[in-house]
Amino acid sequence: MIIYGERGKKEGNISLKPIISAKEAAKLIKEGSAIMVGGFLSCGVPDEIIDEIVNLNIKNLTLICNDTSYKDADKGKLIKNNLVKKVITTHIGTNPITGEKLLSGQIEVEFYPMGTLIEKIHAKGSGLGGVLTPTGIGTVLEHGKKTYEINGKKYIFEEPLGADYALIYGTKVDRYGNVAFVGTTRNFNPQMATAADNVIVQADELVDCLNPNEVIIPGIFIDYIVVKEKH
Repeated sequence: MIIYGERGKKEGNISLKPIISAKEAAKLIKEGSAIMVGGFLSCGVPDEIIDEIVNLNIKNLTLICNDTSYKDADKGKLIKNNLVKKVITTHIGTNPITGEKLLSGQIEVEFYPMGTLIEKIHAKGSGLGGVLTPTGIGTVLEHGKKTYEINGKKYIFEEPLGADYALIYGTKVDRYGNVAFVGTTRNFNPQMATAADNVIVQADELVDCLNPNEVIIPGIFIDYIVVKEKH
């Protein structure tokens, strides 16, 4: 018996995730939303969804990502096309347009060390109240932050970081939303999948059912699947 549930079909007690186009995925995102985008530069990035966000001209986004990629590639297109009001990231050095917009006051950029950023996301996905890190003590990163001393060592308290949407990449996804990766495409994607209200995965390949040993992101975290069209 197949039952139609809120997020798609069900086979028995297991939900099948809705499969939508990149354009349909982009239409789900509202102006002014906070979006997490997986990827390290252009590795493991949901590029087709990003292209459709650009085509639909969805503005005033808060972009949470490891980097802003290159000026004409994936995440960089969001910056170039004036769709982002704020970036929360670890570096912008590969995209000069981000730097130019920061210096001219067109966008706000909030920097974190890479390990701190991923732990803030991890804390949100794990339901933690925050994280303590010694990274940044004695630097500008400490300014305005709560600090604690534990066993003679000083730590900065960092709050959890979530988003309205997580746009992530997967090498393979099955009909239940389970996601597998090859190599470094994994990067930030698994943590971001746990820390957003709505999670959309763009995958290179759709299969009926992944081998459990391949699964990195369990399907329970995934809301929608986009299968990449351009290879």
